[in-house]
Amino acid sequence: MSEEPVPTLHLEGYEGPLDLLLDLARSQKVDLAKISIVALVDQFLAVIQAAVRLEQAADWLVMAAWLAWLKSRLLLPDPEPDPDALSPEVLAGRLAERLIELERMREATRWLQRRPQLGQEVFARGAPESLTIEDRSGIAADLPALLAAYGGVLRRIAARRPYRPKARRIWTVQDAVARLTVMLGALPSWAMLARFVPEGLIDPVEQRAALASTLVASLELARGGMLELRQDRDFGPILLQRREVADVRAA
Repeated sequence: MSEEPVPTLHLEGYEGPLDLLLDLARSQKVDLAKISIVALVDQFLAVIQAAVRLEQAADWLVMAAWLAWLKSRLLLPDPEPDPDALSPEVLAGRLAERLIELERMREATRWLQRRPQLGQEVFARGAPESLTIEDRSGIAADLPALLAAYGGVLRRIAARRPYRPKARRIWTVQDAVARLTVMLGALPSWAMLARFVPEGLIDPVEQRAALASTLVASLELARGGMLELRQDRDFGPILLQRREVADVRAA
């Protein structure tokens, strides 16, 4: 950022920039007795009130303070020297530092004001509702009892056996064909189909499966010409016999 031009003063006994007036006053090339401090301050304040950066204004304030101090040296007698008193240069430097620090604080304030404000741009999460938990179960348990209960659950799980369906005996069609072939040779005439189902089957499911296999086997043998089937009425019993016996009787 470019620096602003040094303010120009229009005073009695001097007209020109502020820094030149300070140099002339230090070298005693201008008569400060003819320069009005009031006019100097008024013109300086008019410049400060304009849009001027505070760092630049601090430098100008140091120059004006020097001029006021030099003017006071002409108007007031020299006091007794104080060994602990700070020099004008140190005082002016501290003043400039404070002004710069003030500008930094103001800039930080403006930065904070530009940040999103809570309750305006940013909304906090709602506070959780305060709930009071009241235990009405009446169950009092300590750690040993809890561990014992947990151990019991584990033992019951370990003792539990997975479900395994009962293995059923399967009477296949091949088994039924073999049984029919053997038994038909000993039968002189018609016999009921249920007679050829294996004995000793207690499970009804196994009985029905064996009967179905025997029926399929008899149909296969009938198609091969080894036996013939007969059913006298609807849903009546199925009868069968060897074809050789039927042929002999027909002859």
